[in-house]
Amino acid sequence: MLWSLAKVLIFVAIVAGVALGAGALLELDGGMTVQVPATAMNEAFEFTLQPLPLVMAFAALIIAQWLIFKLAGLLVAVLRWINGDETAISRYFDRNRERSGFDALSEALMALASGDGKLALAKAAKADRKLDRPELTGLVTAQAAEMTGDTKKAGEVYKELLQNDKTRFVGVHGLLKQKLADGDTETALKLAEKAFALKPKHVDTQDTLLKLQAGEEDWAGARQTLNAKLKHGALPRDIHKRRDAVMALSEARALRRDGKLEDAQKLSIEANRLSPELIPAATMAARAHVEQGKPKLATKVLKSAWTKQPHPELAAAFAAIEEGESNEARIKRFKALTRAQASDPETKMVMAELYIAAEDFPAARRALGDLVDKDPTVRALTILAAIEKGEGAPDSTVRGLLTRALSAPRDPQWVCDVCGNIQAEWDAACDECGAIDSLSWKRPATGMSDGGTTGAMLPLLSAPPEEDPTPDLPAVEVVEAEILEPGSEAPRAN
Repeated sequence: MLWSLAKVLIFVAIVAGVALGAGALLELDGGMTVQVPATAMNEAFEFTLQPLPLVMAFAALIIAQWLIFKLAGLLVAVLRWINGDETAISRYFDRNRERSGFDALSEALMALASGDGKLALAKAAKADRKLDRPELTGLVTAQAAEMTGDTKKAGEVYKELLQNDKTRFVGVHGLLKQKLADGDTETALKLAEKAFALKPKHVDTQDTLLKLQAGEEDWAGARQTLNAKLKHGALPRDIHKRRDAVMALSEARALRRDGKLEDAQKLSIEANRLSPELIPAATMAARAHVEQGKPKLATKVLKSAWTKQPHPELAAAFAAIEEGESNEARIKRFKALTRAQASDPETKMVMAELYIAAEDFPAARRALGDLVDKDPTVRALTILAAIEKGEGAPDSTVRGLLTRALSAPRDPQWVCDVCGNIQAEWDAACDECGAIDSLSWKRPATGMSDGGTTGAMLPLLSAPPEEDPTPDLPAVEVVEAEILEPGSEAPRAN
């Protein structure tokens, strides 16, 4: 509405300006005198042009010159056509049409960059009429349609692009983005596979396909995509090994759920070989070695992982190597595991939990050391509460420690490096943002702990191997349920 009014006002202003200019020229005195010399047939004569006719004659001269150049070009094209160049005349007219088309395309791109979707659509339509370049005009039309919210038109354009070999990838990629926006991951996966087949070097397509395959738990396909990224230089070799280990581990988990134990064992051991520092791979590989009757290999795997990063899951896997052992034998065996990281907080807490299971509370206090003073986390305070209760401290003292634990800093959890999401269990992709291999064992910046693994450690190490602990309870609730149950007697200290 405003733009139409502005165009009318501009037109009126131009007409008024021309009229005022013509009036001013009519009022001017003088002019230009043209003298024509005498010839054998005519006498000499002269004539005078007034200012207004002079300007009009000058404009007519410019127009005539432009027409002469155009006619000369057309004449050259006709002569070439006569000489056998059958496309000479069509090229003459096509050249002008292409120039106009590219001008319209340029204006469409400028409108698209400035966010004016409607103008971009109009200019793209004009460019499409002038040019036979669907790979250019179709893409601009689709993007302009998406900018204006017309996803149906954009989808129609993308489908038209599928018909041409030159534009097929653009069409597939456009439809892929639409399906992802709609949440149709099943169709998006098929389109991503098609796009990857057309352009296996395209990094965005590789990443999209990998993410979709992980979401659908197609781990074998994801490993193939990873290999393609490595082959085409889109992924450093060290990162490829790590992520290949993640995919292999995830595939091993799926095979184990399906009852394919032997294949799962092979893949979990391969995942540990590719990435020895990957904690879930180490625990699953240790389990596979134990199932194969190779406890020494399981011990070696877990010791190697513990030296890189002590973790409760490693301790639980190490405890499961020997079933039915006495508390003394377990403590002795764990000393060999924890020797390499004796000062690590995880080592101190694991050893304290083992001594609590053996009801050696003074030794548990010594193992915990000054951890509560230096780093009073939920789990450290919970363990100290168990020690105090075991040594016969009043319930008020124990409850005071548990109360402190409720507001204490959180223990490490599986935290997504991309979005900060906290997960109770490790997975190949973040449950929140879907980022692959983004979970790190660290303390959350904010928020409450999930209490999954940390809460399960004390009853897991304390209970006999055949008992099923209660991993769903957070650490404070586990200890309170175990040692502060009304009417229960405090365990005696050794």
